Amino acid sequence: METIETTKTQNFFRILLGLFMITAAIGHFTFQRTEFQAQVPNWVPMDKDLVVILSGVVEITLGLSMVFLTRYKVIAGIALAVFYILVFPGNIAQYINKTPAFGLDTDQARLIRLFFQPVLIFLALWSTGAIGYFRRRG
Repeated sequence: METIETTKTQNFFRILLGLFMITAAIGHFTFQRTEFQAQVPNWVPMDKDLVVILSGVVEITLGLSMVFLTRYKVIAGIALAVFYILVFPGNIAQYINKTPAFGLDTDQARLIRLFFQPVLIFLALWSTGAIGYFRRRG
């Protein structure tokens, strides 16, 4: 894959997203474990704690990749965007089931959160130069 140049602003947001993911992963393993379990939809055919641990492993891997694997930042950005898409049903389930977690204790707060997921997807793609990469490929 070709090297994509990114601006200082893009790099700032790439690193910020990476640190956000690392922090979230630590929460999966420790102080927010129960809250993350509450987000796992009931239709997921696995133990909720296992889902939280496995998603934490993925999150820490993606976070570290965003921060340190600058040569592969486009791939990391695409992978992070896909991850955000895959976990979105959990956010929808939290809204539909009225599950309080992460301070989202009202329907309005849970609904507003849903609109931030596309922003995260965009930031993952933009900050890593993945949008530019897709444009170049035609």
